[in-house]
Amino acid sequence: MLRSLLSILCATAVSAALTAASFAADLEAAKKKAEICAGCHGENGISQMEGVPSLAGQPDQFIQWQLVFFRAGSRKNEQMQSIVEQLDNTDIRNLGAYFASLAPPKAPPDNDPDLSKKGAQAAVGRRCANCHTDSFAGTNAVARIADQREEYLLKALHDYKSSVRSGGGMAAMADVAYPLSEEEITALAHYLAHL
Repeated sequence: MLRSLLSILCATAVSAALTAASFAADLEAAKKKAEICAGCHGENGISQMEGVPSLAGQPDQFIQWQLVFFRAGSRKNEQMQSIVEQLDNTDIRNLGAYFASLAPPKAPPDNDPDLSKKGAQAAVGRRCANCHTDSFAGTNAVARIADQREEYLLKALHDYKSSVRSGGGMAAMADVAYPLSEEEITALAHYLAHL
């Protein structure tokens, strides 16, 4: 009886390991697929283009969900639409793992420490760490906001506040951003971009 139970447990463990291995990301395939992303999101996922986020170091599931939301049309962006239409689920899994594997951008020197201090206070007051983690590196399906491009963070917060950016699981951000003052938005974006 015990031997039979051990055999079943071993078979289940082997099956689970094989299933997990079959879903392992193909980073080489993703690197090739990501070449088209580099045009906007930059070499190694570090954007140099205004209004375009860096993807390097973003959580795997966050990237995957955003691509799914773009592909489904619940998150809209004209440039992204033509790209995501070409992605299948395997591509999306691979791209999520690939961008998560890249080193995140390095923060530029902080040219306004007083503004960063106000941003840190706003982050505590608005409980940003509750979702984005204490280091603001994100987790699971929640974005990394530490060291993101400052002007992109400004745009994103304004878009959430005005409901321009909606859909794609972003209801919580709209609720957080709506009461933000212009001063808080500016301070938060500066602080997070310079962590």
